[in-house]
Amino acid sequence: MKVKGKRLAIVTCCQDDWGGSEELWSRSLTYLNKSDIEDITLFKNKVNLNHPEFKKLQHENITFQELNPNLKGLGRVLSKSRFLARRFGARLGLMEYYWDKTALRLYKLLKTNRPHLVVISQGINFDGLVYAYQCLKLNIPYIIVAHKAVSFYWPNHEERPYMKRTLLEAKQCFFVSKHNQNLTEEQFGMRLKNGSIILNPVKTQPKPLPYPHTVDGLKLACVGRLFVIDKGQDILLRILAQDKWRERNISVTFFGSGPDKEGLKEMAALLNVNRVIFSEFTSDIHEIWSTHHALILPSRSEGLPLTVIEAMSLGRVVIATNAGGTNEIVENGVTGFIGDASEKDFDEAMEAAWHNRGNWESMGRAAASHIDSTIPQHPETEFAHFIMNTLNER
Repeated sequence: MKVKGKRLAIVTCCQDDWGGSEELWSRSLTYLNKSDIEDITLFKNKVNLNHPEFKKLQHENITFQELNPNLKGLGRVLSKSRFLARRFGARLGLMEYYWDKTALRLYKLLKTNRPHLVVISQGINFDGLVYAYQCLKLNIPYIIVAHKAVSFYWPNHEERPYMKRTLLEAKQCFFVSKHNQNLTEEQFGMRLKNGSIILNPVKTQPKPLPYPHTVDGLKLACVGRLFVIDKGQDILLRILAQDKWRERNISVTFFGSGPDKEGLKEMAALLNVNRVIFSEFTSDIHEIWSTHHALILPSRSEGLPLTVIEAMSLGRVVIATNAGGTNEIVENGVTGFIGDASEKDFDEAMEAAWHNRGNWESMGRAAASHIDSTIPQHPETEFAHFIMNTLNER
């Protein structure tokens, strides 16, 4: 399908250099570039051209536009503080102005460039609606993608009117799980007829790896950003500090980096939790699951964690909370163990897993089979087709 002479813009709200929320739009570019799209522009607060993923994008003729080109020092602190203030409903005049400044810059850039379609890639379910609203004001079609929704983080009451209108006027509102779509509809008090589910790309094929030996005990992997507000690693450390877990031949390796790494290390030392290892993030997923027996994920909030799908596809049982869409793909007692994000309930899920540890290998094979039959391998192609079809409507 040819899309001639069209301009596409992508706005990513990812606060870090790169994250899981970047995979869907970035992988779809391969398919978009096969068509005759005249120009693709990426808008982001700050672009780190030294990051390997952005180096790849430079070879795909992507134009980069920074929304905060001079974001350094105090500017970075203000932007992050504003982000956290919005998370917890605070209103800070200076921060509000600073946030609007990026939206104003986007408005001016879009008005000059006049793309035929804009993709808004959100970290949560409304942190990019201020950008989508600029498209609405300019009468530019847009697609919204939400990679997470949080039950304890609601839209500010003063911003709800424009946010609701922006959601309703989108060409499509994509969510990565049914949980995230339902929660968003509840938070805004309306059903989204333009809402649908799309998954993020998975890096693994559903094929169980050989089950590791257990001579040195059971090894659990906690894979994800070290950020306790979302990922809840502190919950896990408190559970592991109990005498019963100290006495069991089981260990946990934390794979990842993040702002709470040092804090979690110090917490583990304070609680005398010795059988934990803090390892750097690795992109070699097969290496993790060739030596670890199960995924453990005590998250407080999620979209649909790719770490769960990846672990299951490689034949590993999952011990996780019911945050986000996890329980949409993990069947409790069959392919994993599910609990709430609290010490008491998650400890119960871990207990159930421990007493069924002899079944982990067979449960892992069932998990891989489930992923093979239910999870599309290349959702980025579906996303690319939707973009091209929408461009052709213009």
